[in-house]
Amino acid sequence: MIIRKSTESDLSNILYVESQAFGNHKESDLVNGLLSDPTAMPLLSLIAVDDVKAIGHILFTKAKFTNNNDSVSAVILAPLAVIPDAQKQGVGGELVKEGLRLLSESGVDLVFVLGHPEYYPRHGFKPAGALGFEAPFPIPEKHANAWMVQELHPGVIGSVNGKMVCADVLNQPEHWRE
Repeated sequence: MIIRKSTESDLSNILYVESQAFGNHKESDLVNGLLSDPTAMPLLSLIAVDDVKAIGHILFTKAKFTNNNDSVSAVILAPLAVIPDAQKQGVGGELVKEGLRLLSESGVDLVFVLGHPEYYPRHGFKPAGALGFEAPFPIPEKHANAWMVQELHPGVIGSVNGKMVCADVLNQPEHWRE
């Protein structure tokens, strides 16, 4: 398996992976919109390829605090997708790991995700609400642990808090239900 930054020529493969992974076109439509949303930039889009077939994709898009704290660089991971035939084989974890490595090298401080609270903590994510970070839309209390954050540079958590603002395409309530 090779993980690499995606290019414009990968778009059809990315949308295929997203629709196969989720069984519908909701996430593929979201990704298609985010890839051309100027408020999502800069973004990081990675694709996992096994031989010549795309088997996974992960997207990180720009986020910021409502209090305009520009001293901290933040992104939102959404979505992570692996085709059904390649699930439970570590593809998603490798995409997360490579994404976090590249983001850290580029100076990103915080990575947020709304996702499965059993999965993302294995990759270093912690409940964000308890650390003072509010999601773009309210998260029901029973799903509070699904809103998570990972600090890529020590000392950032605790020095900043507040409500996150995401890219325009992602800034819809239907994308914030776990």
